[in-house]
Amino acid sequence: QVQLVEFGGGLVQPGGSLRLSCAASGSIFSIDAMGWYRQAPGKQRELVARITRGGSINYANSVKDRFTISRDNAKTVSLAMNNLKPEDTAVYYCNAIVFPSTYWGQGTQVTVSS
Repeated sequence: QVQLVEFGGGLVQPGGSLRLSCAASGSIFSIDAMGWYRQAPGKQRELVARITRGGSINYANSVKDRFTISRDNAKTVSLAMNNLKPEDTAVYYCNAIVFPSTYWGQGTQVTVSS
């Protein structure tokens, strides 16, 4: 079992920056990958960025060159978000995979608006 708690959401103006962090507890050394998903109102949840145990990283095309994911240690993953756009507004969820199980945090709201 893995428990996930997100930190760092909020309101930011277009072009601004935010940093999200996710702290994992439980069976953290069994985690195969950690990442961030987001869900905007009326839309499906989508992958934003993911980092595997081996360090492989992939990003959604919409956030490449603006967002950076990092695995700070065995239990923390962060998402640095720069040049934020109104279309980045969503609830952001931390995700952890301990194959074949998937775990989710409770979500944190990110709102990009002037």
